[in-house]
Amino acid sequence: MDVEEVIDALYALPPARFTAARDEAASRAKRAGDAAAGKRIAALRRPTIAAWTSNTLVRAKPEEVEQFRQLGQALRAAHRTLDGEQLRDLSHQQHVVIGALAREALRLADEAGTPVSETVLREVEQILYAALADPEAAEAWASGRLAKAPQLPTDFPGVDADAVPPEPPVPPAPPAPPAPPERPVPPEPPAPPPVPPEPSAPAAAKAAARRPAPRAEAARAAARDAEWAATAREDELRQAEEARQRAVAQAAAADAEVERARAARDLAYAAVAETEERHRAAAREARKARRAAETAARRVRTERAEDDGGA
Repeated sequence: MDVEEVIDALYALPPARFTAARDEAASRAKRAGDAAAGKRIAALRRPTIAAWTSNTLVRAKPEEVEQFRQLGQALRAAHRTLDGEQLRDLSHQQHVVIGALAREALRLADEAGTPVSETVLREVEQILYAALADPEAAEAWASGRLAKAPQLPTDFPGVDADAVPPEPPVPPAPPAPPAPPERPVPPEPPAPPPVPPEPSAPAAAKAAARRPAPRAEAARAAARDAEWAATAREDELRQAEEARQRAVAQAAAADAEVERARAARDLAYAAVAETEERHRAAAREARKARRAAETAARRVRTERAEDDGGA
């Protein structure tokens, strides 16, 4: 038994058929004497509807999968190096490609006989976003063997230390005005209060240099305000993303409950079909037995008539 082929075949099945096929494959491996393969197959988890939909896309579109992985590598590199222009271009590609691939996955699922809902579409998009941001999630997604959506990362990889831009230079202070000439001290009245000397030109220049330029200070204040606003918007975005993830998880749980109900229904239908077949077989055997009994009764009556006639 080629275990890898068996696993690929199992994850290609619709989730409703996965469990029975997995148990049968595990039993077959154990009967063949390969206990390790049987144990590995038996431990496989049934995929969620969204994971199965994503797996269907991966198997059907290998070229698009490779291009998507390359897009993820480029995005992660742009985030690490703070390449603003490349980030803008790649972020636009990210939204376009994720939407197109998710819709294609839904179309493929519909063709395979398992239509999925808009909730599943959102979860497939979550899987694709995780594959862009996290190389390990990308590897698991590209295997076509996802059992559930990977953990959604909060952001792309951190920034390289040498990619942090330096502090902007402080503009030079304006030149100090020339010092006024010293005023002569009048001889009268006697003992006048001492007049403080005017600051010399070098001292005035140093004092002016220590004072921040008005435009630079205004720019710094505007930068602080913009940073605060960006932080507030990021907090709002994070809260909205957490709420969306909770809603997706609740929807996925509801989908799983529906799948369990469908599996139970399928088992019930199978049991009904089996009991009906047994009923038909029992009815056939009963009819045969009734015909045999009638034949035996006729034979008894004939033999009695013959015996009575001979007597």
